[in-house]
Amino acid sequence: MPEPNPVPALRLRLTFADGTWIGPGKADLLEGIAETGSIAAAGRRMKMSYKRAWGLAEVLNGMFGEPLIQSSRGGAAHGGASLTECGAEVLRLYRAMLANCQRAAAAEIAALDRLRAQGDMAGGK
Repeated sequence: MPEPNPVPALRLRLTFADGTWIGPGKADLLEGIAETGSIAAAGRRMKMSYKRAWGLAEVLNGMFGEPLIQSSRGGAAHGGASLTECGAEVLRLYRAMLANCQRAAAAEIAALDRLRAQGDMAGGK
């Protein structure tokens, strides 16, 4: 179970007409690949199995008009993975969309958090 955030956090999942979607997990995997140069290492950082990380990478590569991730075989010395230009743009757009939503909803999120705090003080939890 994930640790609770000290402040409310907005999670965004965009579902396309064909039922495919991108959300925080897929975006974090893309970011991890960009930072580590490895699908397996990005998955490990997320406490995800090797099989799950590669499965999500395959899903991501099939979601858009071109692959988001390019990989090469060869083990630790020669293998690796990186984002394609399209992959970097998808990640950038997702993160920008999330930031825009967080800014747009900041007042409502704060109001909801205050209402929750009032319930905690009244013994509601």
